Amino acid sequence: MEPAASPHLCNELRARARTLDTDALDDDLLRALGSRRLALLGEASHGTHEFYEVRARITQALIERHGFRAVVIEGDWPDAWRVNRWVRGLTGGSAHDALGGFERFPTWMWRNTVVLRFIAWLRRFNRDRAPWEQVGVYGMDLYSLFASVRAVLAYLDKADPEAALRARRRYACFDHFQQDLQAYGYAAGFGTGFSCEDAVVAQLTELLRTAPADDEGDPDALFHAQQNARLVRNAEQYYRSMFRGRASSWNLRDLHMADTLQALSAHLQQRTGAAPRMAVWAHNSHLGDARATGMADQGEWNVGELMRKRWPDDTFLLGFTTYDGSVRAASEWDEPAQVKQVMPGLAGSWEALFHEVGRERFLLLPQDGDGLRQLLDQPLLERAIGVIYLPETERRSHYFSARIGAQFDAVIHIDRTRALDALDDRVPENAEIEVPETYPEGI
Repeated sequence: MEPAASPHLCNELRARARTLDTDALDDDLLRALGSRRLALLGEASHGTHEFYEVRARITQALIERHGFRAVVIEGDWPDAWRVNRWVRGLTGGSAHDALGGFERFPTWMWRNTVVLRFIAWLRRFNRDRAPWEQVGVYGMDLYSLFASVRAVLAYLDKADPEAALRARRRYACFDHFQQDLQAYGYAAGFGTGFSCEDAVVAQLTELLRTAPADDEGDPDALFHAQQNARLVRNAEQYYRSMFRGRASSWNLRDLHMADTLQALSAHLQQRTGAAPRMAVWAHNSHLGDARATGMADQGEWNVGELMRKRWPDDTFLLGFTTYDGSVRAASEWDEPAQVKQVMPGLAGSWEALFHEVGRERFLLLPQDGDGLRQLLDQPLLERAIGVIYLPETERRSHYFSARIGAQFDAVIHIDRTRALDALDDRVPENAEIEVPETYPEGI
């Protein structure tokens, strides 16, 4: 039997919900987010227009009013780095060109109209600002092993050709598998005696000991190479873990994301002289505290939990939910995206309860002494739609138990939402395929 919410709880939430205007942001929410160094801004799906739109508007306000200096996305580091250089005025071309690195499935996740408008705004914001006052865009995922290898080699080819030769010899280890990382993970994970672990660790160690070379006007060039080497090391470990079970590979992925946030913070603080404030864009499943969800029962942690533990007074978690509408998602991995109808929230879910509140958009922002967090601290179902949406098996594929008041510091509910507008759903024929452990849901 599914958990159920009482009519009393619905009435209490109706009394405490803050109605959100489509064109305005809640000042108390912005002050709460702006008082922390890390604003984790979630989404209940990877293909919903309103989640991306509201998140972008919140981020713009945090940049303008509260001095946020980094936007970190659930995307690959090399692809986001291309955007980073563009928004900081280090490369030319159009906003479309800047997003051109996101070639692999799911292309719509970052190649969409909301992100396009946001990075165009950010480039205008950065114009005429000193480098240390500019806002950058960074990726924190780890699926770009081969692209990161190329980035390390490109840096070393310019900075130290002899070191580049050593790096090529080390990374050639992956050539035994014709760049098939699933085959590599199977072979290395089942004790065949073959592993690239020592090679990638040696390369990262050497780069971390490297003194900065000519940065050609980019003070982040060495850090970019080091982060790519760190990604190759962590991705190698991730693919070795793929066949040991979901919890092992999920935990490695989210640990990499959390470590990336910490490394980026330390680098920006060293470069600018001040601890940076950062906005993070990723799925609710990564940014809500896993300890308050069914993930904990499976032995899984996530970014939200890790950052609350590391920066307990400097982390704010904002989640999003929706009741129904449409979403851009695929039915199978690597298939073209479709605009799919989102099923109404299941009985016994937070989505169904929030629908009963009877408002199109509202915010739940618990504050000291108001009792709202306690009201939300009970286990109900919560929906998570990744890049795959399977409405025919929705209960099994897309719902988990969550105490949403402990999972997030605040929640925005938008009752009916629509599909994200993609710039281009076409995946180039020569795009690399690095299938993540999150198949088939793709979160």
